[in-house]
Amino acid sequence: MRVVIAEDLALLRDGLARLLRDNDLDVVAEVADADALVHAVLRERPDLAIVDIRLPPTFRDEGLRAALELRGSVPEIAILVLSQYVEHTYAAELLAQAGSSSGVGYLLKDRVLDAADFVDAVRRVADGGTALDPEVVSQLLGNRGSHRLDVLTPRELDVLKLMAEGRSNGGIAESLVLTVGAVEKHIASIFQKLQLPPSETDHRRVLAVLAYLQEQ
Repeated sequence: MRVVIAEDLALLRDGLARLLRDNDLDVVAEVADADALVHAVLRERPDLAIVDIRLPPTFRDEGLRAALELRGSVPEIAILVLSQYVEHTYAAELLAQAGSSSGVGYLLKDRVLDAADFVDAVRRVADGGTALDPEVVSQLLGNRGSHRLDVLTPRELDVLKLMAEGRSNGGIAESLVLTVGAVEKHIASIFQKLQLPPSETDHRRVLAVLAYLQEQ
C-alpha cells in the first residue's frame, strides 16, 4: 500500500510516516502544503492520501480543497483527513464525495495516539472502506435527522453509531458484548425502520446510513 502524507507540523508528519512504515506501509511522499500534496499524488499515484484539513498558507481548508480536487482528477485514490476538531461543514463536504468505490475517512488527530486503531483505520480506508471518528459520528447523529432516529431503540442507535464508524459486525458485537447474530438482527431492523435497503458490504451500508443522515 502506497501512502502520501500532507501535514504541516513536521513532528506529527514524521511520526505518522514512522508509524506507517513500522507497520509495513509504503510512505512515498511527505509534504507540508496543499500544492505539494497535489503534485505528490499526481506524481506517485498512491493508494491513499492522509491529509490535514488545515494547511498553509491560510490554515483554513486548503487540505480539504486539495483532497476534493484529487477525488475529481484521481478518483481511485482513498482519502483520510485529519482534524483537530469536529468541523461539521468539512465533514459533510467530504462525506458527500463518498459515493465512489474509493475509501474515505475523517479522524480527529487524538486518534493517532492509539497506533493500532489508527493503522487499522488507514488500512480500511485504503481498501475502499470508511473510517469515521466516533466524535464525528456522535455529532452528525445528534445534529441531523434526530426526529427520524427516534424510531430506533437505544440498542439500535448504539449499533448505528458503530456502523457509521466503519465497524464490522464482529467489531460491533465485541464492542457491545452481543452475538454476531444479534447484531445482524439489529442492523436489519435499522434498515427497515429507516427505509434503507441493506447492502452486501460494510462500506455501502455505512454510506447508506450517512447519506440518510446528511439528507435530513
